[in-house]
Amino acid sequence: MYDKLPNNAPYPARGSYADGYEPVARVFARQLERGEEVGAGFTVYRRGECVVDLWGGMADVASKAPWREDTRVVLFSVTKGFVAMALHLLASRGKLDWDAPVETYWPGFARNGKEGMTVATLLGHRGGLAGLDTSLTMDDVTNPARAAVLLEALESQKPLWEAGSDQGYHAITFGMYARELFERICPGADLGEFLRRELFEPLGSDVYLGTPAQFDKDIATLYPPAKPARVAKMLTNALTQPQSTEARVLGQFVRRGSPMRRAFLNPQVPGDDVTVYNQPPARRAVLGWASATGSAHGVARAYLPFASKGKFEGQRYLKATALKSVYARQGWSQNDLVLQKPIGWSHGFCKEERHLFSPNPESFGHPGMGGALGWADPVEEIAIGYAMNFMDWRIRSPRALALCRALYDSPGVIEG
Repeated sequence: MYDKLPNNAPYPARGSYADGYEPVARVFARQLERGEEVGAGFTVYRRGECVVDLWGGMADVASKAPWREDTRVVLFSVTKGFVAMALHLLASRGKLDWDAPVETYWPGFARNGKEGMTVATLLGHRGGLAGLDTSLTMDDVTNPARAAVLLEALESQKPLWEAGSDQGYHAITFGMYARELFERICPGADLGEFLRRELFEPLGSDVYLGTPAQFDKDIATLYPPAKPARVAKMLTNALTQPQSTEARVLGQFVRRGSPMRRAFLNPQVPGDDVTVYNQPPARRAVLGWASATGSAHGVARAYLPFASKGKFEGQRYLKATALKSVYARQGWSQNDLVLQKPIGWSHGFCKEERHLFSPNPESFGHPGMGGALGWADPVEEIAIGYAMNFMDWRIRSPRALALCRALYDSPGVIEG
């Protein structure tokens, strides 16, 4: 599918890597060997060239279907990074002003304390709109016939706290508000089709937001941690590390009406089964917070122009100046009320702690629930894609962190 790199991946991994990136390949293979992964892919581009392209394990345990280089899976909140890309394309073309009030494009938004809220505030998770008072179902967000219900819920919502303050991650509502804003700016356009036409297809990325039925055969089965096991691990963690992120998350989860519950539990998911997002109704829908699918390679390729000042292989996707605002944090919280950890945002992209995905503060992207990751480092011109089907119970997957650490510790980065 892609040009093979000079070094074969160590067993049991498949794929290849460039000289200087052996530490990444060894970490990936070790995670497979130890059973830390069911199936996964990890791809890295540097300065426009693929330097790591690894995959392995199983896409489905029951059938023993292998994970292939083009195996795709639902990417959860990695989706938000793609939505941010679409809005940055609009801003680069002069169609969106981050500092303009949202009502400039969407008059009905200016209700119940949201008047004057800027686009940057809304899409920087600083609008106090982390949850909705209107109870929604999955049918409300996947069925076009229910669009009016969702619109009223968004327009009538009051901020849960003061707008402009760095309080809480808009885990689901970000995608709802961002999609509506996009459609107000581009009447009649489909967000998923726009991304496909303007970004994914020209870049050779297999990512889809609104995945056609023809790719159903390529979708890996998701394996979230069983609820009793997940709760047991969180309880053990809370007892042994009471100040850890996961311990604080557990405290929020058991507290009725907590910001974390409000952010994650609406729309209601039958049986609290997150695999509903990997089923056809959700995959077909353009859910701007969770429903994109793709392979690790596809995720990395989607970030290529964002890692290279808006340009890739001679084609300019957006003005270099359009990304400068993303390099610095536009907002930062030392303890996000939803995620219970330090985190920040810049115009729709996540800005993590420097010791996590990249040591360079200019880097940005978006992780997804369970561990998936799409990330860009404009300093080293690195684009990262990580996709897997065994979901971690922690806020940030140790597997993703280990791969990123190995990458930045590799001679290929250090000496290159």
